[in-house]
Amino acid sequence: MRLRLHKRSLLALLGVSFVVVTLLVTTRVLLVPDDDAAGPEGDVVPIDRVAQKFDFSSLPALTESVYSANYRQSVFNADRFPGEPQLVLVVQVHNRPQYLRLLIRSLQKAAEVHSFLLIFSHDYFSEEINAIVHGITFCRVLQIYFPFSTQLYPAEFPGKDPRDCPRDIPKDSALKSQCLNAAHPDAYGHYREAFITQTKHHWWWKLHFVWERVQVMQGYSGFVVFLEEDNYILPDFYHYYKSMVAFRKGSCPDCDMLALGNHNALTDFTALSNKVSTTGWMSTKHNIGMAISREVYYKLMGCNNEYCTYDDYNWDWTLQHLSGTCIAKPVKVLAALASRVLHTGDCGLHQKENCRPEWASQKVEEALLAAKDGLFPPSLVLKGSEVAEHKAHMKNGGWGDVRDHILCNNYAKVL
Repeated sequence: MRLRLHKRSLLALLGVSFVVVTLLVTTRVLLVPDDDAAGPEGDVVPIDRVAQKFDFSSLPALTESVYSANYRQSVFNADRFPGEPQLVLVVQVHNRPQYLRLLIRSLQKAAEVHSFLLIFSHDYFSEEINAIVHGITFCRVLQIYFPFSTQLYPAEFPGKDPRDCPRDIPKDSALKSQCLNAAHPDAYGHYREAFITQTKHHWWWKLHFVWERVQVMQGYSGFVVFLEEDNYILPDFYHYYKSMVAFRKGSCPDCDMLALGNHNALTDFTALSNKVSTTGWMSTKHNIGMAISREVYYKLMGCNNEYCTYDDYNWDWTLQHLSGTCIAKPVKVLAALASRVLHTGDCGLHQKENCRPEWASQKVEEALLAAKDGLFPPSLVLKGSEVAEHKAHMKNGGWGDVRDHILCNNYAKVL
């Protein structure tokens, strides 16, 4: 009996591998072959400044629009703002247009925003969201689209396949029912939920695509700041970023990342405005306004398999696990004590009701009015320094399905 079960598990695993590989091939993950990245005479393909027209008439048409947009990489406002970007911001966008509008409003008020390149990475596709982004006129803008969105695969992996095991079915019952992923619950005995896994997938794909495939990023040597659609940046964001880069160069050359935000809102903002600290990277403190260099990106890529197989559906808790394990030297962070990035979202992955973005907007405006005297500090001061060390935590599960592991691993292999 045990031998038959082992054989069945092996066949199931081979079947899963075949499905994922087929998915990767048929949806053309390898968007631009290396030999085709240049024109017919070897010239660099010019940046396309014409907005990609999305076809929402059918699922195949929408999928084609996604792949076409990722290939063309239209950069809006490039003629108006020529030259190399001084800062690249990447915003992960799902489907909260009201909060996205707040973020864009804050960006428009930021000093020197004309020197930014904004990259919006989408895992939900709609005319409303595209229209919001296309309305930006104050800097260069690029949109990229996660091609394995559950929106594109509503009834098959990486979406929810009707043959998948229910989340809470016991494993022995799942094996008897022969549901697709019966052999692979998470550490707590639960089976995958597609909407839960998508954020971690999107975050890792986005990291690869931005550093490896975005043409306008080639040759860029600065940090990339990662934001989310429900963030809000302060007017002195870029000023503070430049101050942190200079401080790191002179006083903390071994700092791996910059954290321009925290989750303390604007508490004691004026008193802490020019204060920074150094410490080890922690999910609960440094996952907002996080700035990553190409060097740190390569370190993370060395942990591709560990990221993709660690049983936690959160990208940030997974990074905390990698720091000090796969990445032997724990990731050291230079962190702002007075946050330049605020979190406005009162809705998200687990909270779907009673969303009031207008309240968030009012609270932010009131807080900024009280904090205005602390903006644009002339220099930074180190207030505290902690040893960067591995911070163990209890993993959250939700990432036990081998199909997720295989798909996640292939983002790096095909790029």
